[in-house]
Amino acid sequence: MKNKENYFDLVYQVVKLIPRGRVTSYGAIANYLGIKSGARMVGYAMNASHTQPDIPAHRVVNRNGVLTGKHHFSEPGQMQRLLELDGLKVENDKIINFEIHFWDPNQLELD
Repeated sequence: MKNKENYFDLVYQVVKLIPRGRVTSYGAIANYLGIKSGARMVGYAMNASHTQPDIPAHRVVNRNGVLTGKHHFSEPGQMQRLLELDGLKVENDKIINFEIHFWDPNQLELD
């Protein structure tokens, strides 16, 4: 991807669509955007998203439901608190019943 900022904006548009109480993964967003092996770029976008007030970055986790981006939040435990406010349960930095709460952007028409 030549223009990183435009890619970040595309990622943010997808992240804004994640429903409350659901989460998605870096790879699912990259797949939706058609960027093969782009999960790392989605991660970079999420790390930079904390300057944006309306990006629910807490709803993006790794492919196993682990809160790998938690260190990029302003306070320790903030990512988990936000997920719990969304109604999710988190233990040992992992979403409980991740597969039930997983939101696939490729299914947008079905949600």
